[in-house]
Amino acid sequence: MELEIIKHYLLNLAARYDVNPIIFGSIYIGAIPFFTVSVAWLIRNIKKKKSLILPAICTGLTFTSAYIYLIIVGRDVPIWVYFIIGIMIIYGIYSTYRKIKKELSEQEGI
Repeated sequence: MELEIIKHYLLNLAARYDVNPIIFGSIYIGAIPFFTVSVAWLIRNIKKKKSLILPAICTGLTFTSAYIYLIIVGRDVPIWVYFIIGIMIIYGIYSTYRKIKKELSEQEGI
């Protein structure tokens, strides 16, 4: 019963802000494998001392793709949503950094 209430609430929000929840969810879930691959690419380039620009851009875009969709397509999105998105992006950067640092230290045996 509670799941139905949550589903109804989210669908109403999507309609209110003119965002398709299926597209948003698909982008969000669909980006996960690309994010994982881009993080692995970034780690590999760090270890091989190659350029980090392209893998870092790909990592950032895959992490923020669903939010970019919301910002571009959404209408009358309240300012607090942008703050939430900002907080989520900052947290994502921090957790990705920690993951990369941990992966590199495990592989180097530090």
